[in-house]
Amino acid sequence: MIEKSIYLEEIDPLNFYGVNDSKLNILKKHFPKIKIIGRGNEIKIIGEENEINRLEEKIRQLLVHYNNYNTISENDTEKIVSDMETDFPVTSENGNVLLYGNHGKTIKARSYNQQLLVDLYTHNDLLFAIGPAGSGKTYTAIALAVRALKNKEVKKIVLSRPAVEAGERLGFLPGDMKDKLDPYLQPLYDALADMIPPKKLEGLIEERIIEIAPLAYMRGRTLENAFAILDEAQNTTINQLKMFLTRMGKFSKFVVTGDLTQIDLPDKKNSGLIHAAKILKDIADIAIIYFDGQDIIRHKLVRNIVAAYEKENQKTVSDNF
Repeated sequence: MIEKSIYLEEIDPLNFYGVNDSKLNILKKHFPKIKIIGRGNEIKIIGEENEINRLEEKIRQLLVHYNNYNTISENDTEKIVSDMETDFPVTSENGNVLLYGNHGKTIKARSYNQQLLVDLYTHNDLLFAIGPAGSGKTYTAIALAVRALKNKEVKKIVLSRPAVEAGERLGFLPGDMKDKLDPYLQPLYDALADMIPPKKLEGLIEERIIEIAPLAYMRGRTLENAFAILDEAQNTTINQLKMFLTRMGKFSKFVVTGDLTQIDLPDKKNSGLIHAAKILKDIADIAIIYFDGQDIIRHKLVRNIVAAYEKENQKTVSDNF
């Protein structure tokens, strides 16, 4: 008889054990010769060595399943532990799945231009995704980044935004500099939280495998083996965007997203995104995707709101000439 401990490091123990230990009891049912005790993130197992080796392999398979799909049900646990078929075949319905988010949510391109972004990513190291609010450009880019990290295509993810005031005054926000800047970066946290379990995400951020930082923090760095995303790039100046783009190191992918109708700079003509899209459009390995109202996937009213503002902007331009 030997005793071993297995530690659950990247999964909430409740997700693994199940409510009232329902999933842990499935393990106990299939391994009656082993004493299995789950306490917190430690599973203590006592029994014969060959039986313990079999149990360890089943626990490993369960954790691999969770890592792939971010969920594991009692039915999944039963199938894996009882050696039933556990593959999840890709069908025509989910063939373009980028990854599985929390609770097994399928994350995939949901519009023509989102799919175009996914397709062009394969053959281009720098991509620009330009379009209106709600078109999924940033969300799709972050999904590509998380998939690349999971597939070990890159070693880290770097997400950035310019800290430009949109009618509010940054200095009047309470707290230290991090407290003042975090609200600007919250949309990036929200997208990640949709795709990576909380405990795992917390660990990745603590280990700086995922970095979320204002654009000013990028100066002087070289990002190698990284997937970097600059969001809200319409609010960068020409020099700021040039600075970000020249951070690109070996084996890196860069995606720049922005909405040209929401420029908050004092001089809108100084937007780095407008300038970059114009001068970089003919360079090999750089792709520019223009999203439009048909890509908007938020509430159905968002598409109508965006269209109304575009119509008003066109009328204003027309009246000025």
